[in-house]
Amino acid sequence: MRTTLDHLRNVGILAHVDAGKTTVTERILYLTGTTHKRGEVHDGTTVTDFDPQERDRGITIFAAAVSCDWDGHSINLIDTPGHVDFSDEVERSLRVLDGAVALFDAVAGVEPQSESVWRQADRHGVPRIAFVNKMDRPGADLDAAVASIRERLHVTPLVVQMPIGTEAEFSGVIDLITMRAYVWDDGNFAERRVPDALLEQAVRRRRLLEEAVAELHPVALDEFAERSAVSAETLATALRDLTRSGAGVVVLCGSAYRNRGVEPLLDAVVAYLPSPAEVPPVRGTSDGVVQERIADPTAPFAALVFKVNSTATGRLTYLRVYSGTIRKGETVMDAGAGRMERISRILRVQADQHAEVQQAVAGDIVAVVGPKSARSGATLCAPAAPLVLEPPVVTDPVVSVAVEARRSTDTDRLASALTRLIEEDPSLTVRTDSETGQTLLSGMGELHLEVAVEKVRRAHGLEIAVGRPQVTYRETVARGVSGLVYRHVKQDGGAGQFAHITLDVEPLDDDSTEDFVFRSVVICGRVPQEYARAVEAGCRDALAQGPLGGHPVTGVRVTLTDGATHPKDSSELAFRTAGRLGLREALRASAMVLLEPVAEVTATVPEDAMGGVLGDLAARRGRISGSTARPGTMVIVATVPLAELFGYATQLRSRTQGRGTFTTHTTGYVPAPSG
Repeated sequence: MRTTLDHLRNVGILAHVDAGKTTVTERILYLTGTTHKRGEVHDGTTVTDFDPQERDRGITIFAAAVSCDWDGHSINLIDTPGHVDFSDEVERSLRVLDGAVALFDAVAGVEPQSESVWRQADRHGVPRIAFVNKMDRPGADLDAAVASIRERLHVTPLVVQMPIGTEAEFSGVIDLITMRAYVWDDGNFAERRVPDALLEQAVRRRRLLEEAVAELHPVALDEFAERSAVSAETLATALRDLTRSGAGVVVLCGSAYRNRGVEPLLDAVVAYLPSPAEVPPVRGTSDGVVQERIADPTAPFAALVFKVNSTATGRLTYLRVYSGTIRKGETVMDAGAGRMERISRILRVQADQHAEVQQAVAGDIVAVVGPKSARSGATLCAPAAPLVLEPPVVTDPVVSVAVEARRSTDTDRLASALTRLIEEDPSLTVRTDSETGQTLLSGMGELHLEVAVEKVRRAHGLEIAVGRPQVTYRETVARGVSGLVYRHVKQDGGAGQFAHITLDVEPLDDDSTEDFVFRSVVICGRVPQEYARAVEAGCRDALAQGPLGGHPVTGVRVTLTDGATHPKDSSELAFRTAGRLGLREALRASAMVLLEPVAEVTATVPEDAMGGVLGDLAARRGRISGSTARPGTMVIVATVPLAELFGYATQLRSRTQGRGTFTTHTTGYVPAPSG
């Protein structure tokens, strides 16, 4: 079905691992008639977890896009990973979404990765509604889950439903806006009046909803003050406005696995989340000038590449079209690279299935065949109206492994496979160790690298030897130097090179968000501005390898205080070289500190195993920052050096007889112990 912009929704499913994202997606596809059989994660029959590794591991690894229709609206749905190692997949997805459904476990409430993806959505300004899933589980508590949303996410939850029954007896919900009961019996959905036994509680909860909305929305406040009540129509309008402004979060509940609560969730997606026409215009730059493009099919074409996937049949480039129209056979510009690319096919995506279409317009999410070199984050646009959109942020990798082909004849094939791999996943990097000559593959964690290596093995039939994981260290300045003079003079016939600079090097403040700050305080034009910029570029080159172990240098402020030029031999190249070599010399003269990555670990363990788990964390140089008691379990939060967490999953299972679980996310770098 092709709809107008007002009847289109681009929505993502966000949550902690195992909160039920893929199950919710499967139920949505089944209810909308997109599929005719309910897929199950544990059976390996889901539509969106179609990669063999996803089915083997039972988790979502790669963000998958599907489309469905509901109540006269088209919904483009992206099922995102929940594991922290694949948070960059979430980041790339959020960059192109207009709204999201955040899932929470009715027992656990807000979990660490739930909080992380919520903050990612905050950065992108993506409006959200919340769905408290697994209401049929023992210990499920909607009010407790809502309290954790309020306390941990610092938002105002607006609960629009009340559960009918608890835990295994959960059978439906009461819609507090319409004051009607929605009940599911053996998969059959029915709308009924509110049961008498629950009417008083429903009226009380409706009153709380009215009061909460009136505090946030002026129209609802006026109506509440005049009539001491808010009508269903005003509530619905106010909830839509509050969702789109981010002032409040609509909360629904259900059990996706038991097919309860998904229809009202779809209604809420349509009612409360914005269409492409209702989000702010996308902003980009053209020749250094900021421009805005509205979601208009007649405007100049502009689209962002958010995913690249190499398949057996060719290279698929996934686009979010922000403005204009693109037709099969047209030529577009990769604005960042200045290359022309031909669009040979346009595909509507259904996970690993595709349907060819003739065109895509503003608001669409599609895959195209034809671009040979467009990377994730690239902007494709009309050649006559170039525009560069802001790409998704790529997180620096923190774990590396050495990889090599077992057969020397496969070395070139492995290099080609790794090149294709990092095209698909920009959060992976490949480099050659300057000392050992080994090829190092770096990523966000052990699981991330395991998946990447296994993908190369399966896709290319390569036998690969993999070294032990190693963390990625950083170096920083503990005590800098002042007045370091460096002269770069080179004369070998013809035009020479001359650059004279004086540098101050010092550490950045602890609260600084920058990795490197450069400034020039040279007076009287002794170093022209263009040469100062060349010195800055040279300094950035020098930061790639520090003096302690060749690790990247971070947290440094460099000040160019003086310098001199030669009327003939000075050039930008000479000053860039001076900046690079001068800063290297300055860093060698400074007191340097090695930094190691640390991670926040959240372990959920049985009460009787807590002592052993705490002792193990202490042995791993962990610092306990808190613990919370839950029925029969304890949740321990600790900060642990990432290097000490290799193999922790096996150790935790051993200490808890397989009952313990944990999640991690990297929080930054701290000084490594000397020696």
